[in-house]
Amino acid sequence: MATVQMLSVLLVDDEQRFRQGLRTLLNFYSLNDSLSLEVVGEAASVEQALKFTLQESPNLILLDLELIGGDGITTLHRLREISYAGKVLVLSGHQEDDWIFRAMQAGAAGYVFKSRLASQLCEAITTVIKSEIYLPSEVVNGFFRRFQAYSEPYLETRQKLHLTEREHEVLHWLTQGASNEEIAKHLYVTVATVKAHLTSIFEKLQVTSRTQAIVAALKLGLIQAH
Repeated sequence: MATVQMLSVLLVDDEQRFRQGLRTLLNFYSLNDSLSLEVVGEAASVEQALKFTLQESPNLILLDLELIGGDGITTLHRLREISYAGKVLVLSGHQEDDWIFRAMQAGAAGYVFKSRLASQLCEAITTVIKSEIYLPSEVVNGFFRRFQAYSEPYLETRQKLHLTEREHEVLHWLTQGASNEEIAKHLYVTVATVKAHLTSIFEKLQVTSRTQAIVAALKLGLIQAH
């Protein structure tokens, strides 16, 4: 007789209706003889997600990339900081290579398109719980193109400039046109911390303004143009 694998799951999405639909889908999967999924909590924000994770230590987190008080990339970094030992599967409406690459780079075990949830989620869950990586077949080539684009030249440039991971995150949001206040919300830090990071970034890039920093980042390949 096959052993039933029990998995505790945390749902992290800012839309209650979507979380409810997700519960229904997971209940359907639990009818499978070899997989039992128990939703132990729901969260709509970064802080709620971290609180539930510390309390429940779920085996699996299903994570959206757009949340109240921050985003999924920030959440992935924060989960690393609290040494979360489970798996994180990103469920997102974003299908751009850059979003997928950044999520996987930040620690996601897999990435599922919300538009393809019914056809991808079950396979994605069974894949990541075996400590394997799940990516939709249609994005694999784009992911590795981005991986190559970011790999040696990108890392060498970052190392030469001594840019930290957090400074790169600030730089990313800067190139998206975000204000200091918006960057602070995205990264869940204070405005003063963002300003300190920007001062350091300006010094390392040898620039004196936000515009110059964006131009320098694009020229150096630190940020991909869209």
